[in-house]
Amino acid sequence: MTATATTPVPVRRWSPRLPGRPARETPLQDVLRRVNAVAVLLVVVDVLAFAGAAAVVEPNPGWALVTAGALLGVRTSGRVYRRRLWLSWFHDLPRSMTTTMTAFALSTCLALLVGHQTAAATAVQGTVLLFAGASEVARLLVFAFGRWCRRRFDRCDRSIVVGAGKVGVDLVRTMLQHPEYGLRPVGFIDPHCDTDHDRLPAPLLDEDLATAIRRERAGTVVLAFSHAQESPVVDSAITAHRLGCTTLVVPRMFELCPDGLDVERLRGYPLMRLSTAPTSRPSWWVKRGVDVVLAATALVALAPVIALCAVAVLLESGRPIIFRQVRVGMDNRTFTIFKLRSVRQGRVDDSQSRWSVVGDDRVGPVGRFLRRTSLDELPQLWNILRGDMSIVGPRPERPGFVREFSAIHELYWARHRVPTGLTGLAQVNGLRGDTSIADRSRYDNYYIANWSLWLDLKIVLLTVGELLWRGNR
Repeated sequence: MTATATTPVPVRRWSPRLPGRPARETPLQDVLRRVNAVAVLLVVVDVLAFAGAAAVVEPNPGWALVTAGALLGVRTSGRVYRRRLWLSWFHDLPRSMTTTMTAFALSTCLALLVGHQTAAATAVQGTVLLFAGASEVARLLVFAFGRWCRRRFDRCDRSIVVGAGKVGVDLVRTMLQHPEYGLRPVGFIDPHCDTDHDRLPAPLLDEDLATAIRRERAGTVVLAFSHAQESPVVDSAITAHRLGCTTLVVPRMFELCPDGLDVERLRGYPLMRLSTAPTSRPSWWVKRGVDVVLAATALVALAPVIALCAVAVLLESGRPIIFRQVRVGMDNRTFTIFKLRSVRQGRVDDSQSRWSVVGDDRVGPVGRFLRRTSLDELPQLWNILRGDMSIVGPRPERPGFVREFSAIHELYWARHRVPTGLTGLAQVNGLRGDTSIADRSRYDNYYIANWSLWLDLKIVLLTVGELLWRGNR
């Protein structure tokens, strides 16, 4: 692999400063626009149903709190309170009852195991059963009320359909005829549309998707079949994902697609719901808090180790001890990364354009040891504290290589949707140093699409194992 740029190539770059809508929304207006009233009402009626059931049965206050936690926790994890297009009580009943019975079993087992409290178990069971009856009646009314509000008051999400072919046109007509599904189409995006524009049920927007989302204040993007190739469609999904839109995709061979956790129904059409951007989820704030605590603790605990390494670098190759380099982070913003210098200084600083490989004669014994043990990366804990990086994320690269790799490797640019990291999924799968950029990009985009706190923990544990294994080689 060569990493040295030759001729400049036009690069598709991600820009956080997208052309905007004419009227700027306040943060409160933006939040209210994105709040799903049906989901909120479902939570409220469950809380009220449990409060009513507990008032009738009168269980021990401690067990009432345990049962309430089990019910709301299991039902939340079972996605009973999710956003949805199809407000069907019958369709949702199996999932709702399954989560309630799971909470019933957990609470009963806990009551029986803790001191064999049969009376407590009986009270818990009565509370849950009474809750189930009251909750399901209330949920039936909430769904009916939600459908009525969508039809009567146009409580629908402004939606853009990517693809003005037969499927896209049918979807828009269905949205217009059945507003109870909660989607109001504001236009099509399809640069290769060959249909008469006057015959389309919604206007054909002649701008790029990012601009259209901001100008139309769209909250949902539906990816239907279009005449465009696969790559631009994937780009559209990533654009919608990054801007915080709900993204629905018509799957190939949709006639054979069964219902599932992430499959919505718009009349006969299945729509796969893509997960929201990681940075827009509440759990991302947990990730940031853990980053700050761990980075600060590690800097204090490892200060003697960093000092010893700094002395070794000074003795081997003199100053400067800390190596500073410009890297590209989230949304293509650049920042200065800090490392312990492992490469001897040359007369010309070619660090921004030269790729360091195994066997580089500029790396001395101390530098090789620092690289093999990854101790040269420890100063990046300061980058994590500053917010430039995270503990886990795609590894940051130099601007010149980012331009080159984005021009050569498909969707390399998309890995900059989240902050870069000290370690990442690609690195724990052996993709460090002079390895395939295409494979790294694939792993990084997989990480973003499947991000969770558990995945971060898994990568950290694999990183520790990798460091210990390398240290014992």
